[in-house]
Amino acid sequence: MNEIARTIAEAALGRDPGPLTRAKSLSHRVFVGADVVVKIIHADRHSRLNREIALAPMLPAGIAAPLLASGEYEDLRYACYTRVPGAAPGLHLPNTDAATARKLAEQAVERLERLHTWRPESTRTLTEELDHGGFTGREAFQQEIERLEQADRDGVVPAQIIKGLKEIADRAPDRVEAAVPVHADCHWANWLANGDTVTALLDFEWARLAEPAEDWFFLIRFSGPHMAAVLDVVTEQTAVPEDELRAACEVRDANYVTSDVRLTLEGDPNAGVGSIAGLAELIDGRYWWSGRSSRA
Repeated sequence: MNEIARTIAEAALGRDPGPLTRAKSLSHRVFVGADVVVKIIHADRHSRLNREIALAPMLPAGIAAPLLASGEYEDLRYACYTRVPGAAPGLHLPNTDAATARKLAEQAVERLERLHTWRPESTRTLTEELDHGGFTGREAFQQEIERLEQADRDGVVPAQIIKGLKEIADRAPDRVEAAVPVHADCHWANWLANGDTVTALLDFEWARLAEPAEDWFFLIRFSGPHMAAVLDVVTEQTAVPEDELRAACEVRDANYVTSDVRLTLEGDPNAGVGSIAGLAELIDGRYWWSGRSSRA
């Protein structure tokens, strides 16, 4: 596969791309060179790379890595991007100090707000059906909880967790407005930063029309020990009241993890990483409320 990636990169650049290194990716094979990145997937797999390719030329300048080329090679689909300086801070910001985390969050919020205010000429790609497992409204979430109960034939999900999920669902809004373009997967493994400077937001394969809270959830939830600081940044820069933001994030967290656990119990290979332990952290540990500030 490395040689195929080299062939694709050479055609896109018009020259030898130099050494390519395989990078970690859950949904694609990704190869990184000095100034190029190649993403590859078998043509019979999911079509989310097509979504990313279609959006790339339309996105506001300076948000994402520039697309150099895309197409098919034998039984593969590919996208070739300019490599942007920097590295991913990583899920839960493992090697980031408090000051840097805050600076990165401030810049990430600014970029996401530019995305949210972008008005594409066509929303066709953003409105194509996508089974994302996220929150779309109270009734759909309640049905997802019922499906989890039905899938849990061995009773491995504690009763108090089911009760807690139902309470979150009862408080949830009736529906989500398809209001603005969102990235919908903007955790810190999908950002690039050069020191304390954000350089790009990657992987637009889940992008769609939704509410801005969809992106605030991912940014805050995967900030690890800096969760409270990043939540602070979001409330300051967006003027969303803290309790309102926490509640919006909680219901999204609950819906995503419920869906992941249900798919895992059904033996679905497309199940995400959400776990029963994650549900316990959410319900028993009151993740979104345990660090609530006194001013909220």
